[in-house]
Amino acid sequence: MEFGLAYTEEQIAFRQEVQDWIAENVPDNMKSPIDNRDASEEQWAFWHAMHQEMARKGWLFPTYPKQYGGGGLSGDHETILAEEFSKNRIPWSGSSLLFATLLVWGTEEQKQKFLTPLLKGEKIAWQKLTEPKGGADLANYQSRAVRDGDDWLLTGSNVFISGTPRPGWEPAGPDYIYGPMLTDPDAPRHRNLGYFIIPVPSEGLAVQEMNLLPGFDQHAIFMDNVRVGSDHLIGGETQGWQVMGAHLEQEHGGRGKATASPRDAFASQMVDYARETVVGDTNLGSDPVLQQLAMEATVDSYRDELLGKRTYWMYQSRMELSYEGNLGDVHNREHQLRNTIRVRDVMGMYALLDRNDSRAPQGGAQEVSQRDKAGQRHAGGSTNIAKVILARKIGISRTQMRSAPTPATATDYGS
Repeated sequence: MEFGLAYTEEQIAFRQEVQDWIAENVPDNMKSPIDNRDASEEQWAFWHAMHQEMARKGWLFPTYPKQYGGGGLSGDHETILAEEFSKNRIPWSGSSLLFATLLVWGTEEQKQKFLTPLLKGEKIAWQKLTEPKGGADLANYQSRAVRDGDDWLLTGSNVFISGTPRPGWEPAGPDYIYGPMLTDPDAPRHRNLGYFIIPVPSEGLAVQEMNLLPGFDQHAIFMDNVRVGSDHLIGGETQGWQVMGAHLEQEHGGRGKATASPRDAFASQMVDYARETVVGDTNLGSDPVLQQLAMEATVDSYRDELLGKRTYWMYQSRMELSYEGNLGDVHNREHQLRNTIRVRDVMGMYALLDRNDSRAPQGGAQEVSQRDKAGQRHAGGSTNIAKVILARKIGISRTQMRSAPTPATATDYGS
């Protein structure tokens, strides 16, 4: 029995509309490749134009306010879009961590200047947090922002900035980079940071690729007296820690998931492989040990989906979250790693063959997933840090912690 939501006739009609639009507008050769490294310049140009068309329909960021370029639709609409886009390999996220920051902390002028072009699909933004000499302790930030008249001069560096470069574009990276900077080195922790949006390109700013295991979508940046105007500071000049909380709350699972992420297709692909791969006169799934592995992966994935959907429902219902998002975050990190091991046990070393090897199962998708999940253990802080945050939310740590404000709890805007 498949887990799913019961949809109204209106929602069923909306799903059909989405399916028809995909069939009419998205040819197979424009769908996302198994490995993003294979995305062509033609595909990037296609999706840049298509994302703007989706924004006009309200589908690009469906639950964000229409007044800023979002769709103004319900969470049920986003769930349908997420399900159909995931099935058809449509590059789409439905949200961004910067949106929460701007909706909670941005002035009206900043929302119009930064949020609107992002929601309309005209621009993209990457988040910067980790510094080369420190990552988990964000209150100990060293990259400096110094006032210069009405402007700020930014100096420092960051690593592990996630984002897929756009071949043939200028800039090839994002249009904005956003995150904290040290504004007052003499102030106490949590009262010493500002939060800035940095235009790309900017004089004194360099963006470099990092050649890491998960692939080519990690970057380092170097800032040498990068000048930004005061309107690029979000919140007060020493409120950066509080501003950062709005997007960290969502990065740590506080928005939930409208549907299972593409990474969660892992388990169903494993089951397909066990069912379809014949050894001798029977399929792999007949092996009782492999059966157990495949079923454990399936149960883990359903559990993860349910946790994500519960948090998503609470978020869209504007209920105040405590530990729910963090619980889903910890489970997601750990079950993904467990599933990488199960896949190798079921598929053997074939799971490590990449897309260029004809023997690779499912076109090399498993090799991409193996690398991806190794990196996801540390995205947004390590799994151990995620557990510390969860313990604080539950109330079993020496330090207790409340959820930061999000658009669903701090403003009149649903997102």
